[in-house]
Parts: sequence; C-alpha cells; structure tokens
Amino acid sequence: MQQDWIWGLIGGLLIGTGGAFYLLFNGRIMGASGIIGGLVDGSAGNTKWERVAFLIGVFLLPIILYPLYREVNPHITDNFAVLVAAGLLVGVGTRFANGCTSGHGVCGMSRLSVRGFVATCCYIFAGGVGVVIFRHILGVI
Repeated sequence: MQQDWIWGLIGGLLIGTGGAFYLLFNGRIMGASGIIGGLVDGSAGNTKWERVAFLIGVFLLPIILYPLYREVNPHITDNFAVLVAAGLLVGVGTRFANGCTSGHGVCGMSRLSVRGFVATCCYIFAGGVGVVIFRHILGVI
C-alpha cells in the first residue's frame, strides 16, 4: 500500500473520531463551516469559546506535528492565486450546501442522513469537474 493512502486513512480516522467525540460530548455535528459560521455571524451564543478552542486546535495541531512529519507532501500547487480561488470556491460551496465535508460527509453520512449523502455526492462530483477543468483543460493546477 502506498504511503499516501496510509496518511489519508489515518487522517480520515482522526476526523471521524473527532466528529464522534464532538457529537457524543456536545450533542452537535462537527461541521467546520457551521463552527466558523456561528462565530462570524454571531449565532454561537454560549458556545463561542468552545468553537474558538476547536479552531485553535485545527490550526495548531499541524504546526505542532510538522517537525515529526516533514516528508508528507500534500501535492498542493505553489500558485497563490489558485489557492485563494480554491478557498473562496469552497467557502461559497459550503454556503450553498448548508454545510461542509465534515458536516455532511463525515457526520451526516455516519448518521445515515439522506441530506448528507446527497450533499456528499454533489461535492464529490463538483470536485471531479473542477479537477478536469482546472488541471486538464486550463492546466493551472
């Protein structure tokens, strides 16, 4: 088995475990866009600091683990404009889908949510179309 697949498997297991613990201990879905959205639009209420702590962990853990796993190459482009455009497209997509991959794909599908399955199929399809357009037709990634 190639090492890239192993890293993907480990990452998926960690995200799934995090989603399960978030649901078990907080009674809410671990959707990153919902966590961020609640902070941005002010609807977080009494969960504000919990959401901030979650996001701090999301940003700090890769920095903390970097010295141990320097050889991991995510195969991301060096083109800054492409990275910004991709981030904006993901943000717009999560607003249209009322959730993100962690909310619909990991937590929604594990709860057998029809909405989670439909959203996951849609964003997987859109991602495939994006790769065809941006890599194979335009050659920017």
